[in-house]
Amino acid sequence: MAAATCAFLFLVIQASVSSASHGRPRNVVEVEGGPNDVVWVVQLSDLHFSVFNPDRALDFKRLIGPALSMINPSLVLITGDLTDGKSKDLLTMKQEEAEWIEYQNVTDDVIMKSGLDKKVFYDLRGNHDSFGVPEVGGEYDLYRKYSINARLRRDGNVQSVTLQYRGRKHVFVGVDSFMEIGLRGPTNLFGHPTDELLSDLDMELGQWDAGSTESVTKIAFGHFPLSFTATTDKGKNVKDVFLKHSLSAYLCGHLHTRFGKNLKRHHVESSGTYYQFNMHQGNPSDKSNENCSKNAESSKEFWEWEMGDWRKSRSLRIVAIDSGHVSFLDLDYQLGSKDTIVLPTFPLDSRYMHRISTSRDFQCPSTGTSSHETVRALVFSRRMIVSVSLKIYDSRSGHFHLVLDQAMIKLKSNGSRGDMYVAPWNWRAFIDPSPDRFLLQIEATDISGKLTYSQPRPFSINGLTAEANWKWKEFFVMGVQWAALYEPLLHILHSLLFILLVVPRVFLIFSKNYTAYNKNNLSRGSREKRICLSFVDTGIFVLVELCRLIEIWWGILLYLLYLVFLPWFFGHVSSEDGKISYMTQRGWSVSSSKNGSQNTYIGVPDIMVIVLPHLGFVVLPTFIIVAALAAERTAYRSHLHSLSGKKEDDHYKERKRYVIRRFSDAFGFWSVRWMRKLLLFISLLILWKHWKQCRAIVKAYDMNPFLHSPIYCFWIPLLLAYTIYRTSSC
Repeated sequence: MAAATCAFLFLVIQASVSSASHGRPRNVVEVEGGPNDVVWVVQLSDLHFSVFNPDRALDFKRLIGPALSMINPSLVLITGDLTDGKSKDLLTMKQEEAEWIEYQNVTDDVIMKSGLDKKVFYDLRGNHDSFGVPEVGGEYDLYRKYSINARLRRDGNVQSVTLQYRGRKHVFVGVDSFMEIGLRGPTNLFGHPTDELLSDLDMELGQWDAGSTESVTKIAFGHFPLSFTATTDKGKNVKDVFLKHSLSAYLCGHLHTRFGKNLKRHHVESSGTYYQFNMHQGNPSDKSNENCSKNAESSKEFWEWEMGDWRKSRSLRIVAIDSGHVSFLDLDYQLGSKDTIVLPTFPLDSRYMHRISTSRDFQCPSTGTSSHETVRALVFSRRMIVSVSLKIYDSRSGHFHLVLDQAMIKLKSNGSRGDMYVAPWNWRAFIDPSPDRFLLQIEATDISGKLTYSQPRPFSINGLTAEANWKWKEFFVMGVQWAALYEPLLHILHSLLFILLVVPRVFLIFSKNYTAYNKNNLSRGSREKRICLSFVDTGIFVLVELCRLIEIWWGILLYLLYLVFLPWFFGHVSSEDGKISYMTQRGWSVSSSKNGSQNTYIGVPDIMVIVLPHLGFVVLPTFIIVAALAAERTAYRSHLHSLSGKKEDDHYKERKRYVIRRFSDAFGFWSVRWMRKLLLFISLLILWKHWKQCRAIVKAYDMNPFLHSPIYCFWIPLLLAYTIYRTSSC
């Protein structure tokens, strides 16, 4: 097997085909040799080569070269975050040339050890690769100097290559949607496609559509998941382009495995604008009336498959296309190299099939079932494989019962690119209304007697998809459209803060009859109603007491107005020395290096990682704690009056009798002011959270908090300190 791999009988013919527009050359690779009707590629992502973590590059150099030599893919796709671009404390984010030099040296070594042509490697830019890059192609754009694409002079943000095998075309289109002005992190988190980029992407995906009768499989690859991709200036998005071309899959990275290993999402036209609860959402179209005509419109659906990272998980993915059926296998290299890899290519995993087109293939024999006659699997191994067997289990009873155990035969062909094993079967016997009743497993035995198993996976012959649900963290990063949610969440937080601040103030002015009204209402109705009214009344009391401390109330109002209308802080947002920009809740105002013009409000929605946590976890809790401190002071004062027997004026006594008694009795420890101590402890937590945010921002943007962000950094601590002092005495 090693000799066959080293011989590398896969012949690559590069053809330059003129583009219909823009004169862009397209690469067409003629795939030669068997196995028939199948091609496969490798995806790697999020390498994060770092001067502070040399093991990432060392492991990549040690493991990936031999792995690629064994797998022998037609393409190697590296989908972004090639280098880390972070300081040792992870707070300062900008380009480090030493990391790029290491990336160049390591990839050159991997290419040499793999025996592959350098031209089959495609590496795209991730957000880490654009940290602090003020201008594409400028001095600080090290990607344009050290990346494989740059060294092969692949210009443009859309890269296209077509693998062609005996009439079948497999189009791979890479898309770089990084910021044109690369902000430093943390406000460089989202993909930012332009209208021009989407136009180019549309053109490349449709390059073989006009007048072509050949089968075309389309796969896109990039760094950013669609949940972390913004819309263009005209409101267009990448998803609509992918749906238009009935993409098979979009391969991406960015999220890493710390959020989960099930970061996949099926997209249809009816997917939600703001969120999608499960991996599949909605029901596919009526499957009983499939249009089997060759002129039938293609299904508008595609899969998004985020893969794990090399940074910590040492992940590698193999994607195979077998007669138009797309499957993948994610491998973990944390424990070292793999001696044997088994990738079943048909039948497909029912969790990750297309919901519409797969059903059409089943119901229209002329379109799809010719490929159903055999079970097929790719087997890659460093050692000679002596036997491969197919095992199918029936799980209907709740236990796994082996119902088929059959030897698989290795396909023989001239100039083999890899080993394909097949087994004929009666596929009609496995048609079942349950998409996860039957499970497939392939077992391979090498010459040393070592067994290697594929993971058992459900399959469905009749196009029914098995349920696959996200965990909450997976939903949080894959199911939520954060770019669409930023503006609504910002408006909700603003509205909530201003309502809680202004409405009680107005209420205080017009609340002369409040006590009598509340007394009558609390004395009537059910117990549940009285409890509910008591909570509402207590909340109103807390907010109203804040309004009585007029200087603190004005301090909060002025701070909110400052956050809405004025810059939050100034800082060095790129790697260029001496240039300082400012950030508001509407984005960064940055001067372009080309013409010096102001690019107002770039970095939206990336700034949400600063804006929303500050409003939601610092400003709002501060407001509540300040109000609670004011209410605690009033309640404690009332408690002292009741103990001393001092008389209060009638209005004060009448107003407090029903509200304060419930507020104080609920805790029952006013004599030692435990409530105040609890509020002081929460204040310390808020200050700790705020200090962490300020420290991160100061480090990230090389700024002086006293000069560049005095209000943002110090207003909240001073407000809390003054409130604590103001409410300390009665």
